[in-house]
Amino acid sequence: MSETRRVTFRGGGFAPRPVRYAAWIAFLLVLAVWQGASSLGWVSELFLPSPRAILAGLWQLAASGDLWRHLGASLQRLAIGWCLGTLCGLVVGFALGMGSLSRSVGVPFVAALFPIPKIALLPLFIIWFGIGEPSKVATIAFGVFFPTVINTYGGVDNVPRNLIRMAQSFGLPTHSIVFKVVLPGAMPAILSGFRISVSIAIILLVAAEMIGAEFGIGALILASGNLMQTDLLLAGVVLLSLLGLCFSFVLTRVERHLLRWR
Repeated sequence: MSETRRVTFRGGGFAPRPVRYAAWIAFLLVLAVWQGASSLGWVSELFLPSPRAILAGLWQLAASGDLWRHLGASLQRLAIGWCLGTLCGLVVGFALGMGSLSRSVGVPFVAALFPIPKIALLPLFIIWFGIGEPSKVATIAFGVFFPTVINTYGGVDNVPRNLIRMAQSFGLPTHSIVFKVVLPGAMPAILSGFRISVSIAIILLVAAEMIGAEFGIGALILASGNLMQTDLLLAGVVLLSLLGLCFSFVLTRVERHLLRWR
């Protein structure tokens, strides 16, 4: 009689799980090595300021009040440009996803215009809208518009057609089908587009503020670079990174709330 041998289970699949505090520990280790290299003189403070020097630069900006002026100006431009581009992108994306004529006409235009670097159009926007706030907002809105359109169109197009047919068979009006079937089904793709568009908006914000802006994080980085104040330059970079983390945190909370049905 053969001996029964236990076989190891190998069908667990790939199921990544978050490791608590791993990111914080890795981040602190990087900062410690960075600070140690600067303190030992292995890295020049002009070439790469230490974390302590960057924190001192942030404190200097906060104490003088410049931090809040730069941050306030950037947040205002970012909010207006992102909201405008997102709203227009959602409308066009839904039109492309649900209308035959709009899809036939609009998709080739989006495919042709999306690859154009939006920063390259900034001089044109300055000619059209002037060197003030409208050109900066237009640059951000134009950059946000296309990823929002593409993700919204893709999300709407991927909603299972049997769900839409079922809703139609029950006699639901079009607006109810859109808000109760299509929108929830497309929401994961739309929120993914928001994450991409926020990052693009921050990049375009910095580029727009480096041309003719008195206040703003991009203006701070440009001025600090011209004066070789690398501590303030990296302080501005840290502010941009913190902005990205804050927006990511907010979008994560929004996803948990809107997608709790999953």
